[in-house]
Amino acid sequence: MAVFPTVPEKITVHLGAPASDAENVTVNFPYYIKNVASSEIYPTWPESAIRANVLAQISFALNRIYTEYYPSRGYNFDITNDTTVDQAFIPERDIYENISQIVDEIFNTYIVREGAIEPLFALYCDGVNTTCDGLSQWGSVALADQGNGAFDILQAYYGDNISLVVNAPVEEARPSTPTVPLRLGITSNDVRFIQIRLNRISSNYPSIPKIANVNGVFGVDTENAVKAFQRIFSLPENGVVDSATWYKIQRIYSAVKRLNEIVSEGLTFDEVAQQYNGNISMGDEGIEVSVVQYYLNVLSTFDPRMPPVEVSGVFGEETRDAVFTFQNIYGLPITGVVDVATWEKLFDVYYGYVQSIDISDLGTSPLPFPGSFLSLGYEGEDVTVLQQYINGVSVAFDTIPEIPVTGAFDVNTRDAVFAAQSTLGLPINGFVGPILWDRLANLYSDIQSGEYRNQYQFGGENGTVE
Repeated sequence: MAVFPTVPEKITVHLGAPASDAENVTVNFPYYIKNVASSEIYPTWPESAIRANVLAQISFALNRIYTEYYPSRGYNFDITNDTTVDQAFIPERDIYENISQIVDEIFNTYIVREGAIEPLFALYCDGVNTTCDGLSQWGSVALADQGNGAFDILQAYYGDNISLVVNAPVEEARPSTPTVPLRLGITSNDVRFIQIRLNRISSNYPSIPKIANVNGVFGVDTENAVKAFQRIFSLPENGVVDSATWYKIQRIYSAVKRLNEIVSEGLTFDEVAQQYNGNISMGDEGIEVSVVQYYLNVLSTFDPRMPPVEVSGVFGEETRDAVFTFQNIYGLPITGVVDVATWEKLFDVYYGYVQSIDISDLGTSPLPFPGSFLSLGYEGEDVTVLQQYINGVSVAFDTIPEIPVTGAFDVNTRDAVFAAQSTLGLPINGFVGPILWDRLANLYSDIQSGEYRNQYQFGGENGTVE
């Protein structure tokens, strides 16, 4: 699911019932709406009635696309032409000229409920042979004959709490599934979306535990919620959000919120707002820039084609050029901007490299960040290494406590992480990301090798702040 609805350049229509072995055709979205309108209504109707019906048809189709109604059920199309569930579409039919002109004007306008962002599931029927809770096509003609405008007609059927989104952007439609499966330790906007959806689903399925911190970090509580969801819905219970789990969460989330019904709970801005910047580019500063630089810099030690990058937290020409190189190597658009595709590929390549490392080859060099953001409840060898780093650094910093090395990220470890973040001037959030890991690893290495001098003056220190 995209952050905000957009109008697709093309739409794929299944020419039959959803489960039938029928042909799929892909057509331009405006042509699709012109075809539907020419198949559903008459060109002789009053213009306001035609416009009201066309807006309902646009909104109906965009609701199907935005919620990925059919892809989330395992189908490879956006909508069908089965009028028992969708809208009429007749391949190669004649298009009425006046309908074509109206669609050209308003094909990127759709209906929403106030306070919601998803296109309204604008149900409609002819009002004679069939009736429904939505718009009556012949009834819209009667209202138009009485002098009502298109929006007045829509309000008569869908309620006063609707509005129109006009000039919605037109973009190529892409699947919402992340290119990298979401798993323990990953941090991204996709993780936040999954956390929000699982928490809402858990209101209907209480055996799914609530995720306490909806923060975009895939922690143990998120993994437990994913496993519970997978168990309930007969998916492999591995705690990893792959394409199958993603789409099943999407489908159940839409169902419990009734996003594909005329009376919907509604999708709010807070439920889709991004926690992390969508694009990172020249001039940007901050934690996200530092993380990108760290990944790029580590990759330069594995791949001689990649130039080294200073982890400064400032996106300058050096960082841009490294992004250019990375995008060129991995067949991405060479923009110098870290968009979602570049970010996911960067993490995927980085993670692949660090997982292939033979620790014995590193000697006394600090271990690179393992690729998983560590937090309360996490267990494993990465936590053991973290605890050893903390204890090694604690001998030089009175403010950082020594802790038991257990391999479990417990309360003692979290408090030590808090103390380390405070001491090193990093955001105090209890999560161990690549920059904090790098700072601790370099400090530990310097102290062990004897390079450490006075507090805050050591060989590995480069002034980077996560």
